Amino acid sequence: MKKLIKKISILALIALPFVSCSSDDDSTTTPPVKNTIATIASNNADLSILVQALQKTDLVATLDGSQEFTVFAPTNASFTAFLQANGFANLDAVPTNVLKEILLNHVVAGELTASALNTGYVKTLAKGSASPTNTLSLFVNTGNGVVLNGGTSNNGGSVVTADVQASNGVVHVINGVLALPTIVNHAVANPNFSILVQALTREDQPDFAGILSGTANSPFTVFAPTNEAFVNLLAELNLSGLADVPQEVLENTLKYHVVTGANVLSTNLTAGNVTTFQGQDITIGLTGGAKITDANNRITNIIATDVQSSNGVIHAIDQVLLPAL
Repeated sequence: MKKLIKKISILALIALPFVSCSSDDDSTTTPPVKNTIATIASNNADLSILVQALQKTDLVATLDGSQEFTVFAPTNASFTAFLQANGFANLDAVPTNVLKEILLNHVVAGELTASALNTGYVKTLAKGSASPTNTLSLFVNTGNGVVLNGGTSNNGGSVVTADVQASNGVVHVINGVLALPTIVNHAVANPNFSILVQALTREDQPDFAGILSGTANSPFTVFAPTNEAFVNLLAELNLSGLADVPQEVLENTLKYHVVTGANVLSTNLTAGNVTTFQGQDITIGLTGGAKITDANNRITNIIATDVQSSNGVIHAIDQVLLPAL
């Protein structure tokens, strides 16, 4: 009898682990809740048109994956205003390929919270027609909040809700749809080109804003003088202000900074003469950094490169180029 009891006890001890395992197998575990950028947009009623746009362009999977992105997400009101301003009856009226690039212009690779954003350029995932390789630049201005590409008056927008954290990046809700920027949009957006914009839009000048916003003679390569460069030019010419520059001199000078029919990136600059929109040549030199020699043998430094727009590229320079007049 004692032997029988002992055997039963041993069998019971052996069976216990199997009973425990069976209990674990019967239990269910709750999968973790996905909180991707795509999920955040889907759960926000004020981003419903954005979600429709992402679905139409097959971009939901991109923003639902593991790669980290920063997304500037336009509200429904922003999309409605964009559609009306561009003559589209609804979202379906926007060509899919156009809509896709517009959406990609709101996406930056990697996570950039509001505190990580600084005044300057970042690269979006969008491409314009000017370059098959250089993606579009986005100008971020953090001087007063976070303003993108100069704000809504310049086909840009401003952040109204920052740092909506996702499992694969961050979302910043904005009050405008970021249209694909032109050369002019980028010039207007950057405060350091404000005197250049004043010169381009002076009443006695050709419609430079229209020319550099369009596609005729595009793509453009523009060597853009900074505000300091213009101030130094006025001192050099003994002029008190931009208004004192004669009409013909200003027109020829502005045209002298533009090369038509080419989107020349910094990596593709070659030493030698280049004919400008004005008709005269500039000379590119690459020794000791990229430089430009104008018709008056004045040497100018290229100080910032490859600001990509939809119809051309901008390189900032530290001196105004002067043609032979």
